Amino acid sequence: MPLPSDEHIIQLANDLIEQLQAMFGVHPGYRPAHAKGLLLTGTFSPSPDAAALTRAPHIARQSTPVTVRYSNGTGLPTIPDNFPNANPRGMALRFHLAERVHTDIIGQSANVFPVHTGQEFLEFLRAAAATGPAKPSPIEAFLGTHPAALAYVQTPKPSPASFAKEAFFAMHAFRFINRDGVARYGRYRISPHAGIEHLDETAAQDKDADYLFDELRKRVAAGSIRYDILVQVASEGDIVDDVTVHWPDSRPLVRFGTVVLNALAADNEALQQHLIFDPIPRVDGIEASADPLLELRAAIYLLSGRKRREPEDAKAKVSTAS
Repeated sequence: MPLPSDEHIIQLANDLIEQLQAMFGVHPGYRPAHAKGLLLTGTFSPSPDAAALTRAPHIARQSTPVTVRYSNGTGLPTIPDNFPNANPRGMALRFHLAERVHTDIIGQSANVFPVHTGQEFLEFLRAAAATGPAKPSPIEAFLGTHPAALAYVQTPKPSPASFAKEAFFAMHAFRFINRDGVARYGRYRISPHAGIEHLDETAAQDKDADYLFDELRKRVAAGSIRYDILVQVASEGDIVDDVTVHWPDSRPLVRFGTVVLNALAADNEALQQHLIFDPIPRVDGIEASADPLLELRAAIYLLSGRKRREPEDAKAKVSTAS
């Protein structure tokens, strides 16, 4: 996973990391966003329908090992699961294709995003964090000129009853290419077999601070957790490079495959510290769109991931020296 060659993207990525840390604090070994998480392992089985969409290697195999990271929102490692700002929740899915070869899907539980560009995202975060007596406030002024951000703020983001009963959306469009060279754009959706169940605010407040992660551990110990991965396919003329633009519900959904999770990942905390997910597919048969947020997100994940690994790398050096 290389850093982008564009110095502007790298600088913007560093600025965003610094802003997130200014808002949530610096927590060595943790992500600057979606800090609280848990890893599960399992397998992916492709749908027969997926071969018409892509020639990606995990579609040609009977099954592929996967690792999934569930997470709460914000950069607070101890944020209570029942705190409203823990929404939207995150789900990152890694397909292990070979030794040190993988491709990822990164989703969140709200099918909305506030901005189209990285610079807008930085301005949004700075406005949200600003304090003072000014009227309108910085965030009010920002929302007044950015309708997508206003829609994001106004969209309900209820707490799930379980991670196994929540849907996730990758939001970005990707270019899927099949064996005949036919290319179509699509967006991933991850749908739980157990159905979708949300809690109202009162029910959520009655839950324990770790109710989601405790329930997840119990659920996977008692049986498997299943999701269908779907791809909403764009039509000619649909906008494919702007994460704030939704396609009509009439666009077809193609079954991509099924994920079955059946165990907690071994050495969970150490693996979470080490693992760096990549929002760009980097696999034959699935390509990034021209969405300007994709390269930026990849840079943020890589830069913050390298920083997160520093305590781990220091321990490794001490072990080698001794």
